[in-house]
Amino acid sequence: MQYLHTMVRVADLEASLHFYCDLLGLQEVRRKENEKGRFTLVFLAAPADEPRSTEQQSPELELTWNWDPETYTGGRNFGHLAYRVDDIYALCQHLQDNGVTINRPPRDGHMAFVRSPDGISVELLQAGDALAPREPWASMDNTGSW
Repeated sequence: MQYLHTMVRVADLEASLHFYCDLLGLQEVRRKENEKGRFTLVFLAAPADEPRSTEQQSPELELTWNWDPETYTGGRNFGHLAYRVDDIYALCQHLQDNGVTINRPPRDGHMAFVRSPDGISVELLQAGDALAPREPWASMDNTGSW
């Protein structure tokens, strides 16, 4: 068995690409347009996974955008996406500076949660050992749910 990808449906492809690529740092590795089915699939990979993604088409995040408007609810029902990051504080600051709510701040220097524009919960985990607690994160309260 081999993990291939996680698929999430998105309501606004451009907003989702901005979140996942511009803010979170994932890279688009391929895209498939299906006129008959009226949908677009966009496959994303973390920078460290891009060579494997190119070769094996895994591990990836598949964004599915249906061209006809639909309302998606309960995005949290499937669980969450998780990514290992080099500097959890720097990434959380970057996300926050760009309007992303840090739902569960990295108080412990190890773990944080944010949500995509479609309500998908994204877990961020510090690579290696946890970083030393640092303000403002150490005393920041949770916001919303994750």
